Amino acid sequence: MNDVHGGDIYTYKGMTDYSSNINPFGPSAAVIEAAQQSLLDMGAYPDSRCGSLSQALSQNLGVEKSWLLFGNGAADLIFSLCFAEKPKKALLTAPSFAEYAQALTAAGCEIQYARLKEEAEFALTEDYLDELTEDLDMIFLCSPNNPTGKIIQKDLLKQILDKCRTLGIRMVMDECFYEFTDHPKQVTMQEFLAETPELVILRAFTKMYAMPGLRLGYLLCSDRQLQRRMESVRQTWSVSIPAQAAGVAALDERNRVEETRKYVKHQREWMEDHLTRIGVKYVKSSANYILLDSPYDLFERLKEKGFLIRSCENYVGLRRGYYRIAVKKKEENEKLLEAIEEVTRDGKVNYDTGNDVKCR
Repeated sequence: MNDVHGGDIYTYKGMTDYSSNINPFGPSAAVIEAAQQSLLDMGAYPDSRCGSLSQALSQNLGVEKSWLLFGNGAADLIFSLCFAEKPKKALLTAPSFAEYAQALTAAGCEIQYARLKEEAEFALTEDYLDELTEDLDMIFLCSPNNPTGKIIQKDLLKQILDKCRTLGIRMVMDECFYEFTDHPKQVTMQEFLAETPELVILRAFTKMYAMPGLRLGYLLCSDRQLQRRMESVRQTWSVSIPAQAAGVAALDERNRVEETRKYVKHQREWMEDHLTRIGVKYVKSSANYILLDSPYDLFERLKEKGFLIRSCENYVGLRRGYYRIAVKKKEENEKLLEAIEEVTRDGKVNYDTGNDVKCR
């Protein structure tokens, strides 16, 4: 696929989209109303400091307002960070989110990969510590990782952070899916921000609050000098009035977040059990998506049935045959799993070998 990301509902019109990983309930009525009402102010420039949003998020997270920087989605902040830091050499895990490499390359940075092992379900292990060398300027880690859904254990993250601090490496922690995990406080590195200016945390309103079309992300970092450098390389009005208003409204929805987390966990576990029953390999996930490994061309076969999933062959570290599916509502998940079972039962051509294969 030429597309870097999922969610291309404009090319594949009329399909049920399982290629993007968004809250299955969509944006709340309160968030939609806040965005709509804010359009009355569209004749004014947005608040470049995101004052109301900054105040609301600071209180919600229990962090200093000065640690917050908002952007046009997390991707915007990734690019701003790379342009501000101008790292010479960075370390990425493979597979992981493609935007890191794209931003680093645009900033003229050399990229080194720590390849996660397929036989270990792409889990990050202590072997990663050996990859951290004094010639590195920056690392990106993602927990839960995209597209594998694997959480990085907190003890290991603390070891990585300590070594980065010793070597002067900027540690960028992508936590855009952490709200979907069973215990978010056990996943996040937020508690280390005050004592570790080398640490940067990326998050977004995109996933849990189902706001990808409004583009709202934020960065947490206690290094004010870094934030000033980032502000100097980015556009002034990167966060629109509707995005700011929707973000403030979303932060009042703690109960909805908790209910969504429980619902997604239940549906994900049901989907994994069903995949096991029909003989489809997958990576056990802690997020709102599941990585599948199939000998069938699931992208094309499911597209024929009206389902759009994410082919992951363009991820560094993944081969053809890996696919990511989102966790959606029960009735939608049932239909997708029925379609996957039909594909595997039909046993049509295996695109890797050209041989007919049957599911055992």
